Formats: sequence, C-alpha cells, structure tokens
Amino acid sequence: MTKTSIALAISLAFCGAATARDAVVLPKDLPPYAPDKPLPVPQIEKKTLANGLEVWVVPRNGLPRVDYVLAVRNAGLAVDAPTSPGFASLFAGLLNEGTAKRDSKAVAETAQGFGGSLGAGASNDGVTVYADALASHAAPMLDLLAEVVRQPAFPENEVKLAQANAAQELKASEAQPAFKASRALLKAVYGDHPYSRTQLAESTIAALTPENLRSEHARRFHPDRALLVITGKLTGAEGFALAEKAFGDWKAAGADAPDTPAAPREAKPQFVMIQRDGSVQSTLRIGRPAIAATDPDYVPMQLASTVLGGGFSSRVNLNLREEKGYTYGAGAGLSAARAGGNVVAQADVRNEVTGASLKEFFYEFDRLGNEPVSAQELADTKRYVAGGYLINNQMQGSVATTLARNWLIGLPSNFLGEYVPKIRAVDAAQVQAMAKKYYSPKDQSIVVVGDGKAIAEQLKAYGEFQARDK
Repeated sequence: MTKTSIALAISLAFCGAATARDAVVLPKDLPPYAPDKPLPVPQIEKKTLANGLEVWVVPRNGLPRVDYVLAVRNAGLAVDAPTSPGFASLFAGLLNEGTAKRDSKAVAETAQGFGGSLGAGASNDGVTVYADALASHAAPMLDLLAEVVRQPAFPENEVKLAQANAAQELKASEAQPAFKASRALLKAVYGDHPYSRTQLAESTIAALTPENLRSEHARRFHPDRALLVITGKLTGAEGFALAEKAFGDWKAAGADAPDTPAAPREAKPQFVMIQRDGSVQSTLRIGRPAIAATDPDYVPMQLASTVLGGGFSSRVNLNLREEKGYTYGAGAGLSAARAGGNVVAQADVRNEVTGASLKEFFYEFDRLGNEPVSAQELADTKRYVAGGYLINNQMQGSVATTLARNWLIGLPSNFLGEYVPKIRAVDAAQVQAMAKKYYSPKDQSIVVVGDGKAIAEQLKAYGEFQARDK
C-alpha cells in the first residue's frame, strides 16, 4: 500500500463509515480515493511431515527476519474440564516458563539473543506458540520453539507464581461489571456448550498443578493436530528442512482431546439482572448464538456487523454516544469460531437511560433489517473493513498469525487473499438479510449489571429479568 492509502485507511479506522444522516464533509481540494488494492496472495509451499504435522512456508523478501507460528487444534479453552474454565490460558502462559533444558530466564534470554521473542496464547479452538528471530538465527530459534512446545517442564515455582497471579487477576476481574456481564451472556447464548466456559474461575486456579499441566500437555499437544507456519527470508526447502529437524521425531504422548461439538445456532432468550449495589451506571450485553467461521454467512455477516457496531461511526455508536449522549461508547459484532459463534452488542450507560439505551439498540437492529443500507454507507464500510485488513496483514508475522488463526477455525489458506474480494462483493440486500437473520430483537438475550433498585422499572418493557448476585 502507498503512504497515502495507509493514511486514508487509518483515518477511516477512526472515523468509521459515515452514515447518510451524519456524512463526513471533506475539504474540496483533496484528491479522490485511489482504487483499493487487493492483498497479494502469498506463495505458500506446503508439506506434511510423517508424524502428521502440517508445515506451510511463506517466503518473503525484505527484512532479514523469520517468523514462526505453531497452532494446535483441540488444545484450547473448549477442551478445558467444566470444573476448570480458563485453564488453557494459564497452560499456554506457562509453556515458556521453563523446559527440560532451561529455566524461564534462560528461555527468555536465549530468545533475546536470537534477536527475537517467544510466547504463547490460547483461544477457544486451540493454542498458538509464536516466535521470531533474525534470519541468521532461524534454525536455533525454531529449535527453541520446539523445545518449548515438546518439553515444557511446568516447574513448581513457576506454577505457584502463576496461581498467585491468576488469583489476583480473578479478584480484579470479579470487581468489573463487564466480566460478570460477559460471563452471564456466554451462559445464556451457549448453555452448557464448552464455548460458555472460557473465563477463569477459582476452581481452575486450584487445578493448576505441575502434574495436571503435564497430563494436559500430553493430551492436548499432538503433531497430527498441529500446523507450523514459517514466514520470512528463506525458501520452502529451507523451511521444510528446519521443520523436519525440529519436529520430525515429535510423537503424541497421550490420548486425543475430543473434537468440540457444534455450538447451538438458536437459544431461548434470557433476561438477567446482576445486582451491583450503588452502581451509577448499567453494563449492558445483548446477544444470541450465531455462526461458525466456515458458514456461508460469515463474510456478509462481518460487513453487516461493522455497519451496525464495528467502528466509531457505526450506527449504534453514533446513536447512543454522539446523538443521545448515553455512553462513552457502544458497539456490536460477530465472534465466529470453529464450532459456532455469537453476536454481542454492548455499552455502559447511565442508570437513568438504561431502558432508553436498550430501546435504541433494538431500533438500530430493526432499522438495519428493514431498510437497505445506502450505497455510500456500504461503500465506506467496505473501504474501512478492507483497509483495516490490508494494514493488519502487511507484516510477515501478521500473515503467519492470520494463516494459523484461520486454520484453527476451519478456514483454508487461500481465504487470506479472498477475504477482501468477498467483502467487496457483498450487496445491500445481503446486509439486510443478515440483520433480519441474526439481529432480530425478539431473539436476543439481555444481561444487565447494575443497581436493580434504580433501574428495575425501566427493564420491565424488555422481559422478565431474573435477579442474580453474580
């Protein structure tokens, strides 16, 4: 992208898509937008090792750097035990805190010595371990990544530290109304499905022992459920040789973790009021089950959700923040994983406008489903989505991360280059259809965290709310 196009895309990221009611007026002497450029489809060379590990190499000229992302399916939050929600996040955080050969300090110092870094994280559908290094240290950095992936030690002192930190994190989270609201909405949307159990709990911290971590590592980390993406200044043959040396003799050490069952596509709406004594504002969450990332509705739904609540100038933010002054910010969007997804709208509003805010959310839900989006708003939103995507995938590390993330949620490698053309192909009728299908007010669960004594009367018009303490 040119500097001008990057600047325009960044500007749009702040401005969002202008609505017909609140169009942005630009100075007359500005040149017109240049045509959007497609994301160049990278050359991806692929090989599957004898143990089942998939290896994708994306040669890139430019900086003398190599990026690695190793993704493991059926290793994330969805395979946590019902009594240990959020376990995968703590598990991932401990992977690089000591191996059979090095302690946590030595792991960090070795990575820094290669001119890079190493870390890990968990999502619903898997765990990713990532590293980068100067190209001159490509081989030893991949060896270090393999050491972390294959031989984590989970030393007792590091586990105890992680427990203490997690306890403090949970204590702080439980004091936040957003944490409670999100937990309640996930339960309302997903029921007993594993996607409802992604937030940390006290029982999880107690289950965090070196023995349990090692057992879970053997269960979760299998080469035939893993993908290694390598990007940077090297050839496909060089990348495959590095992967073979580091991972070729990797063997599964435990029984398979189960595949995640399909998440519900529909749920009976629930209305939950979580009491927070003395609160001067209400935390709102509105949502319902939606779709997996592989569903045909995924791309048009992404665009529809951006029109509704995906940017500063999205409809709900313009309405609740700019026009009404009810909140500092309001949003809505789609979250799609491998086995299902959800749509969620959210805002923190003053007590006295709690009911009025729900009314405006549902007004915008209905308007998007009943009125075609204008050609200008549709075009501006497409440019915003495409520009953000192109910027986010300029760096080779971002390309590797996007490829690995897409693979985890079931999308093919060529989706990287297909996303922007697919977004551009969405028309106003599809946006309207998505809103009718997934944002109908009658299908939405509502969670409110606030002082029920101050707002209960305002909620009566929206359902019979069940009072809870948490």
